Amino acid sequence: MTDRALQLLRRDRRLAALAAFPFNFDLDRAAHGHVETVRLASGGGLEILAGDDTGGTFFRCEDGSVLYASSEGGAGVIGSSVDEALDVLTGLPGWENYVNLAPQRGEEAIRAAVTETEDELREYYGIDDERTELRTALGFPDRSPVELIALLHTALLRTEPEFVLLNDEEGCAYRLLDDHPRPPLWEPVLASGRKDLAALRAGDGEAWGAMADDPVRRRLALRAAQFDRAEGDLPVLLRLLPYEAESSMTDELRLTCVLIGLHGRAEDLPLLDEVRRTDFDTACGLSDIPGPDADGAELRQWALDLDDAMVGADPADEPLETWTDLAADQGLTEYARVPLIRRLDEIELDQSLLRDPRNPGKLDSGPLSSLARDFDRLGDLPQALRAQRLCTALQETAWDRVSSLRDLAQLERRAGHLESAAHTLSRLRAVLDAPGDDSLEWLYRVNLGRFVVREHDELARALTDAGHAARATGLAEAAAGIRSRLT
Repeated sequence: MTDRALQLLRRDRRLAALAAFPFNFDLDRAAHGHVETVRLASGGGLEILAGDDTGGTFFRCEDGSVLYASSEGGAGVIGSSVDEALDVLTGLPGWENYVNLAPQRGEEAIRAAVTETEDELREYYGIDDERTELRTALGFPDRSPVELIALLHTALLRTEPEFVLLNDEEGCAYRLLDDHPRPPLWEPVLASGRKDLAALRAGDGEAWGAMADDPVRRRLALRAAQFDRAEGDLPVLLRLLPYEAESSMTDELRLTCVLIGLHGRAEDLPLLDEVRRTDFDTACGLSDIPGPDADGAELRQWALDLDDAMVGADPADEPLETWTDLAADQGLTEYARVPLIRRLDEIELDQSLLRDPRNPGKLDSGPLSSLARDFDRLGDLPQALRAQRLCTALQETAWDRVSSLRDLAQLERRAGHLESAAHTLSRLRAVLDAPGDDSLEWLYRVNLGRFVVREHDELARALTDAGHAARATGLAEAAAGIRSRLT
């Protein structure tokens, strides 16, 4: 579909007035903008088309999809084009009441819900003649409520991951307009791995060649084998194992060893021992595999214990980072970014989520530093900064404050926020001057001290390049002072 209906509304004031009332798509409200500055997490462009009388806004995305954002922090795609969105809005006055109504509810339930809403609207104003006039003028066909609900439902399900709306200043995501279930993240992430695994099981030579040259495809195929275990997979696993060992110690290498060990074959122990001796990291990471002189029962017990403790066959038991990392590795950036943003939103709203189960009185900032690294890897410096700022605020010891402030300054510099980075390094130096504890005793003898000096030097160069010579000179002098204390 196209934006033909939008052009008609823009040319005909009578039709535009009908769209504004009673169908609450008011072109004139576009001039007022949204209630706050927003952007798509994906970075795609947004054009304001219209608003409604509740403060909500209709945006057109770069691909033509229409995204509705409420004034209360909800957002969702309501049409794959402007024409489709207007088809829904004019066919279903009171459409907001139906965002949680799925086609699977059946025709009777859908018609009952629509009848109830429209009867309530008719108590205050007319909708029937107005709907006929506007839809006829815009060239929309007669559609049943069931058809229109299906259009709306399909559109809403497209919101994640490509059309997630963010508050531009704070970076937090708008919630979904609906509560329809979505496929779990691992389904799109594992899709190519499952396809490759099927090809390997079928003896596809081309797929085998790809496994040798592409560690990402190999990792995905091994993960697919983890969750779709087949008795006949042993030859596939044995053949993949040496390839995976070339990547040194990985989670997937351990996984492959476990899946092989579950077959309990003593004749596989020499190969497992050879893989273990690949390098220092594999020797450490696989040190608990039974030796080549063990028997099959011992190997199987080792695999069962590790399967229960660290591997498992249910993708729902995997930490979120497993799937976001694999998504990022495949270039499925939005599938990685959106869950991470929502995780950061949750932590920001409820820091008790960081409570250390081993020490309930202490918050563990590790998930925040991990999120900052993940966002940095995705090239999303605004979200990386958001995570790192919160992480920095939670540090308690002088050592941790210095380390976190250094990381924050680096991100700010790379994001072009040079003044903020200079201020952060000033805070860092204040901690050096008055640490408040003895955790910095070894700072000047280990790499952290050198990293601090390096960040001062990097920022000084960036300030010089940006024409702030005086500020750069001050930073260079501060760096020299710290460098003189290194041993």
